[in-house]
Amino acid sequence: MLENLLSEPYWIIDFLPEQVPDSSPGQYFAVEQFYLKPNQQAILRRQFAEILFRLNCYYDIQVCEPENENWRRNPSPEDLLSWIRKNTLDLCIHVPDENTLITLYSNDTCMTVYHPSEKLLERTRQLTAGLGLFLWQPPQEEKLI
Repeated sequence: MLENLLSEPYWIIDFLPEQVPDSSPGQYFAVEQFYLKPNQQAILRRQFAEILFRLNCYYDIQVCEPENENWRRNPSPEDLLSWIRKNTLDLCIHVPDENTLITLYSNDTCMTVYHPSEKLLERTRQLTAGLGLFLWQPPQEEKLI
């Protein structure tokens, strides 16, 4: 299941509103390293948890580590926050009713949303904006048939 969803169109939940061009004169890597410091990363990861908590009010979710696919249905907010804050786990969050996959990798400053329905996408857009984050779609690679 994971492999199929990972090949679907995706959106990024990020602290930036769009991908930084390679030619940018700014300090993207310095800013990214700042957000990866423990105190800053804890704030960002709490925001990611808040998005997932709120989505879980509308949808059943299942959470696992990609290596074992041992899914836990609707984990408690405390458990989910603990896993997200550990920052040593890669997490996959599946929304079965929408066949959507959300990934959060350790030491990353974004979450990725694969194959969202329009309704889930709009809810996610509202939730991210309310937390000062952004939802954007990078250019998608064309599939070769």
